[in-house]
Amino acid sequence: MLTVTIHDAERQLASLVDQAASGTAFIISKAGRPMVKVIPFTSDTETPNRLGFMVGEIAVPDDFDQMASEDIAHLFTESKG
Repeated sequence: MLTVTIHDAERQLASLVDQAASGTAFIISKAGRPMVKVIPFTSDTETPNRLGFMVGEIAVPDDFDQMASEDIAHLFTESKG
């Protein structure tokens, strides 16, 4: 990843911003230490489509909505005495 000094970033800011906007992130350093990472901006209104994100990871039985239905029915029909 490209690393530039803060001094170079000041001089080349327009060019560096164009690079970041096109997808090339870079780091600005000061006194040899990385200070910030500049990455392309993405709008907060863009939400990832999460529907189906676990396809193939889990399996739901065909009778899922009927599982333990007899036991549940028994709990509601059991007489108290």
